Amino acid sequence: MVLAAGLGTRLRPWTLSHPKALVPVGGVPMLERVMRSLVSEGFDDIVVNVHHFSGQVVGFLEAHDFGVRIRVSDESERLLDTGGALVKAFPLLFGESAEPVLVHNVDILSDCRLGDFMRGHVASGADVSLLVSRRDSSRRLAFDGGMALRGWHNVESGAVRPEGFTPSEAFPEYAFSGIYAVGRRAVEEMAAAGRGDAFPVMDYFLDPARRCRVRGEVAGSLRLIDIGKPATLSRADALFGAPEAGAAELSCGDA
Repeated sequence: MVLAAGLGTRLRPWTLSHPKALVPVGGVPMLERVMRSLVSEGFDDIVVNVHHFSGQVVGFLEAHDFGVRIRVSDESERLLDTGGALVKAFPLLFGESAEPVLVHNVDILSDCRLGDFMRGHVASGADVSLLVSRRDSSRRLAFDGGMALRGWHNVESGAVRPEGFTPSEAFPEYAFSGIYAVGRRAVEEMAAAGRGDAFPVMDYFLDPARRCRVRGEVAGSLRLIDIGKPATLSRADALFGAPEAGAAELSCGDA
């Protein structure tokens, strides 16, 4: 599933008349870059959620043949956030299948071998696998020695989640990539939790009451760009050769 419904407020004024998903990176819409990455890794059934200027995203998908099955989860009437989006798209993502699903934010570009990541998730037996790395980030996820998710920590403000979590050397911290694998049972539990239609998926991941197993998968060497904000978008343009790009250096981290 490609999460492409966001408002893209950090990318205004462009997103005042266009969807974030179609912001060009090196002259190519970032949705197209993510789709081609998924296809190259063997994914052949892709769901894209839409909300902001949804008609433009649907029109783009209809005008491009990626050679795979593509379906749209329509959130035009109400934006459901990252957790609500999964619950709404459940019939499209799973149907009667027990196979896990890869979830990928549309504004993330990386060199992750997504097929290998999914195979690692299946082998782990976990309900959710979060792709993480050691790159710089003020907001980090904390795991125990077995890489089970224990908490969230903002190293600048000192804020933590869930309530009562105490960061320590016993819980190594990593930056989340915006890419994860999720199984049917976890989305069913999200739907049954009574969070309402719209909620952030991280609320579920960090809920001490959840029963599903959420683990981290550390990328040993991950190059990643979050292109959801102007500074990193300009650096991505420089990487991908946009003629208008300046001399800004690439903002991606090596774990």
